[in-house]
Amino acid sequence: MTIDFLNKKIEKSINDLYNVDIPSNFCQIIKTKSDFEGDFTLIIFPFLSFSKTDLLTTANEIANILKDFDEIDSFNIVKGFLNLNLSDGFLSNLFKTAVESKNYGFLSSKSNSETTLVEFSSPNTNKPLHLGHIRNNLIGFAISNIFKACGHNVKMVQVINDRGIHICKSMLAWLKYGNGKTPASEKVKGDFFVGQYYILFEKKLKEEINKIGDKNIIPNILIEAQEMLVKWENKDPKIIKLWNMMNNWVYEGMDITYKKLGIVFDKNYYESDTYLDGKRIVNEFLDKNIFFSKEDNSVWVDLSKYNLDEKLLLRSDGTAVYMTQDIGTAFSRYKDFNFDNMIYVTGNEQNYHFQTLFKILEKLSCQWAKKCFHLSYGMVDLPTGKMKSREGTVVDADDLIDKMRNESFNLIKKSNKFDDFNDEEIKDLSNIVGDGALKYFILKVDSKKSIMFNPEDSIDFNGNTAPFIQYTYARINSVLSKKKDFKNCYNSFEEMGSVEKALIKIIIEFPNCIKQCKESLNPAFLANYIYHLAKTYNKFYQKVPILDGSRNENFRLTISKKVSLVIKNGMRLLGIDVPNRM
Repeated sequence: MTIDFLNKKIEKSINDLYNVDIPSNFCQIIKTKSDFEGDFTLIIFPFLSFSKTDLLTTANEIANILKDFDEIDSFNIVKGFLNLNLSDGFLSNLFKTAVESKNYGFLSSKSNSETTLVEFSSPNTNKPLHLGHIRNNLIGFAISNIFKACGHNVKMVQVINDRGIHICKSMLAWLKYGNGKTPASEKVKGDFFVGQYYILFEKKLKEEINKIGDKNIIPNILIEAQEMLVKWENKDPKIIKLWNMMNNWVYEGMDITYKKLGIVFDKNYYESDTYLDGKRIVNEFLDKNIFFSKEDNSVWVDLSKYNLDEKLLLRSDGTAVYMTQDIGTAFSRYKDFNFDNMIYVTGNEQNYHFQTLFKILEKLSCQWAKKCFHLSYGMVDLPTGKMKSREGTVVDADDLIDKMRNESFNLIKKSNKFDDFNDEEIKDLSNIVGDGALKYFILKVDSKKSIMFNPEDSIDFNGNTAPFIQYTYARINSVLSKKKDFKNCYNSFEEMGSVEKALIKIIIEFPNCIKQCKESLNPAFLANYIYHLAKTYNKFYQKVPILDGSRNENFRLTISKKVSLVIKNGMRLLGIDVPNRM
């Protein structure tokens, strides 16, 4: 039995009451707002056209037929809203379904044949992943898991930005100032090593600009980088060899970071390939007059009728822009996967870019363009201010992950609660807690909002943090370990306590929470749901004796076990581990 059963029963009763076949979407049952008494609320407004009377009369008419339902204990009416309190018996039945359901809250891939691609990360091969990339990766990975939980066939992909002037800048700086050094010779991660030369280029560029003192004169070092880009596009053997060598250094470094984050992609796309596909497609539709050329031979698309600007697709010298690459990548992905949905995870500074991309794809008669979505998220700042790659003020992803793990290690070592842990166990626990603190702090914030990330706040064992949730899970495991052979019990032998009832109500919301995350493309709902569940359980733990030998012991143990499973599965969707003991 699920809450949908009650929804359908209410819908049928209202149909019978007014002797009409009311559309299903008219029967809107939502969770009651916290300001009001009730578990679920039926919105009355849609039924006025059938009742032919006022709101209060209609609400009372419907309430009179629902008051005898075994599933409903009581109700109250607030203007156009009928608030319903569920009966203990119905809650027990819902709880039983939740406990006995295999993979509760998850749908199998057989129940939904949709293929959904999620693109995230989008790294550049001129610098390491940084804090901004961490938010991108965490959101992309969580949304991928949530769509999988909803039965989708999910493919995680990334496009690697491995071409362009910014890549040539780090290459040129290494040629001029590297003196043959390598990541191995310097004992540095490859992506960090290459990133230092990108920063060095910008430093040398600024010095030359200051020395010239004339903004109209292009600095020699920038001219050299532009000449290198032309040579790269013309497949100059020496430049291609250098490009491959330095890119491979970066890939080796990035793989280490992805492993720390627990992320593996199903397919990588490379801008150095897809920009060629994009150029071919642009030229093809130029011939069909979908695009147009200007006097300097640059190629554009006119999107003014969509309240967008004209957009450059090919420069006058025939070189590609980012939009060209994205067009080529989109076509390649549809050819590879024939997807039903394509989700792009990028920062909100690219909102206009993706509005433009989707309209271009529509102009190219791509029916699947309407299945493309932009998951736009806010930026991540630090207490010290905004990060800038060119100035080297970004926070390297590996440094931040290691910092969080070390912070966790120090907290655990200072505590006297882990004396029975050996060194290896403390290290493993430190990694789980440190990684969890970082991931949860970022994911609990609405994706659309910007974040001020403070490592100290994220690793607190109290409040809305991963360590608090992880500790709750370990606490439940400790309780369950003291009576491993209990039998599941779904009913209280006395009137169900308020905290017990509250926990069951939260548990039965788990499937709807996952669905809400999917529909909103926002994993923050799940993160805060898990915190609410953990916080409520701690109230339960403090107020209700669990292992007291009473008739309700098994009932309370059953609640405890289900809470632990929901916490574990929910955190797993967010990419966060929970330790068995703390």
